[in-house]
Amino acid sequence: MSFPILQKYLARLSDAHGAASSIWLDHEGKAQGRFFNCTMSSAFQPIRDLDSGAVRAYEGLARSVSAQDQGLSLWKLLDHAASDDESVALDRLCRMLHAMNFFRQAGAAQADLYLNVHDRLLSAVSSNHGHAFRRILDALELPLARVVLQLPAATPQQGWLLNYVSDNYRRNGFRFAVNLHSARDGLAVLDRLRPDVFKLDVRELQDREGLLALLRRSAAARVAVVFRRLETPQHLAAVRELGAAAGVSLLVQGYVLDEPRSVLLEEPARRAA
Repeated sequence: MSFPILQKYLARLSDAHGAASSIWLDHEGKAQGRFFNCTMSSAFQPIRDLDSGAVRAYEGLARSVSAQDQGLSLWKLLDHAASDDESVALDRLCRMLHAMNFFRQAGAAQADLYLNVHDRLLSAVSSNHGHAFRRILDALELPLARVVLQLPAATPQQGWLLNYVSDNYRRNGFRFAVNLHSARDGLAVLDRLRPDVFKLDVRELQDREGLLALLRRSAAARVAVVFRRLETPQHLAAVRELGAAAGVSLLVQGYVLDEPRSVLLEEPARRAA
């Protein structure tokens, strides 16, 4: 799919190499940015349908620019060195980079783009959450409906903050996902937040009863569930068994299936289990 306004904007960036937070294109046409004198770009990890293996979405991840495609994960290193305001700037820079690098590729097809919202951004921004990013997407004529903002797991004391932020994102037209510490957390926030997606760490599968209840209630509410960090065949088998026991369809993400890469998958690889 072509996005002509984005293409025109990228063409203007092709020779740019500006200030610390500027964005430019490398020789391959990938958008890059700089933060704390560190050059970064985007990598994308597929989110697949567990049953068919088809790619339904990609999660955008910040990576250092490297001769090797994957680069190094920079988020924790840079964020620990940043103040609240700098962390907000880093979060916004990453989301803009990922949106540009995703939608410029033909392989984006009809897949969704999942973008992380850092926990420090939730409390550091007091104005209308999502408004600034929506203005960028609108200006580039990129499809807001295909962007899913991933909210961090929250403590019970932060529940009011997650309510406020998620409501703002919804009012700005975004779908949103909520990362969960546990299945019980999901049951507690399902009706309160009405998310579009839950994301669960596959390493937290001990509460089988709670997981089955969450999966069934989520399916009834049309909330997708993604199990992330699948790193072994045993993880994959455990999620398959859980989905079968609950009688629901699940989404999966992890290194046992795909490594993050800057280039989106071509059609045969998108359909491979």
